Parts: sequence; structure tokens; C-alpha cells
Amino acid sequence: MRFSPLAATLTAAAVASTNAQITINVGAEASSPNGGVLQFNPSTSAAPNGTIVTFLFSGIPGNHSVTQSSFDAPCEPLAGGFDSGFIAIHAATTPLPQWNVTITNDGKPIWFYCKQVLPGPHCSAGMVGAINVPTSGANTFAAFQANAKAAKSVGQATGGLVGIGASASAEPLVPSGAVFYGPGASATASASGGASGGASGGASGSAPASSQTGKPNSAAAMGFNANVGLLVALIGALAGGAMVP
Repeated sequence: MRFSPLAATLTAAAVASTNAQITINVGAEASSPNGGVLQFNPSTSAAPNGTIVTFLFSGIPGNHSVTQSSFDAPCEPLAGGFDSGFIAIHAATTPLPQWNVTITNDGKPIWFYCKQVLPGPHCSAGMVGAINVPTSGANTFAAFQANAKAAKSVGQATGGLVGIGASASAEPLVPSGAVFYGPGASATASASGGASGGASGGASGSAPASSQTGKPNSAAAMGFNANVGLLVALIGALAGGAMVP
């Protein structure tokens, strides 16, 4: 079987697009320009379908999230949007935590923010980012960030892995030295865990004491009770037995 040069070119282009990868740093150092600690860097990116976007939690120390939002409500979680959960990074953490999402609709702008609120709201301090957004008109990144800075509150609702226009296939990769507070941890516990890296750029301390692992699929984090599990299993067994002729 022979392929035309055009077909070969299109195939190569498709593979290249699928394998594309970009990195967005989550958090920075106090001395970093354009926002200090509270920023995504770069704040805007262009990413065609199939691109893997790696969110690298590089602000040390820090406690941040990557939470999908919308242009009109930049500091509120988007219904059906993706959410990394809170990741607390302490000094000397290596390698750095990271989270991969894949672009599934490059024709739709993707807006996101950090939902941390301690010691002050990160989103309303300007910690927002965007992918595939217009460079002119009303819905630019500058306008989005201005909306965020005017926000009166920062939404804490928990999202998931699958978002709108981009999705993750797994939880963040969090090495030793960092702590992941996924959907199972309360917003208050998550926010207080590790960083007081607010607009001043300061940070303090370690993660809060908790008997939970923080992993959203762990039994403790999901609020799973062994007695409840046993009861469910017993009911299932009885139901199955009742169906036997």
C-alpha cells in the first residue's frame, strides 16, 4: 500500500499535534515579576487539540489549585469543569508536583484560577490563567484578570478530572514533600494546609493534621465507613440470594 505525500504530511501533522506539550507553572517566588508568588506562568497559552498541558506546582512554598472557571465568573468553579484540588508544596520538595490535562476542544477558551483563600484570596489577587483565548475584543485575558481582581468571593466547590475543553485522566502526581488535598478534604482544611502565601508572598508551615490521606479515591477521603461497607455488602448478598430460582 502506498500513501500520497499529502496523506503522509497530514498524518505527521496529526501526530505532532497529538504529542504537543506545554508547561504552565503554578505559583512562583516573591521576587518573580508580573505578580510575585500568586501567578500562573505563562498566564496565557495557545494549545491545539491533543496538546498535553502540564501544570507544574513550582511555587515553593505554596498551596494552590488549578480550577476551571468562566470569563464572567473568574473566581467561581465552572459547572462540569476540571479541578486539581489543593496541593501544598514545602521547601526542598523534589521533584515538583504536576498535573496533566489534555486539550479536547481548542475552539473554546479555557479559563482557570487558584481557589486558595488563605491568608487572602489568591484569585482576587490576580492568580488566574487562560488557554486559547482571544487576543482582542471584549474577552481578553486582561479583561478576565480585571474581573477576577474585582471578585468579592472565591468559590470553593470541588470539580473533577473531566472539564470543558480539556480533561485529565488521573489525579495530580504528588511526590514526597508535598501534600495533596483532593475532593475528600474540606475547603477549610485544604486552604489552611501549608501555605499562607497570599498577596504578600509569604508562606508558612506544614499541612494540617488529618487522619485522611487527602486522596480523593482513598477510603478516608471519601468518608467511607467500614461498617457501612459491610452493611452494603450484606444487603447485596441477600438481594442476590433472593433472585436465585
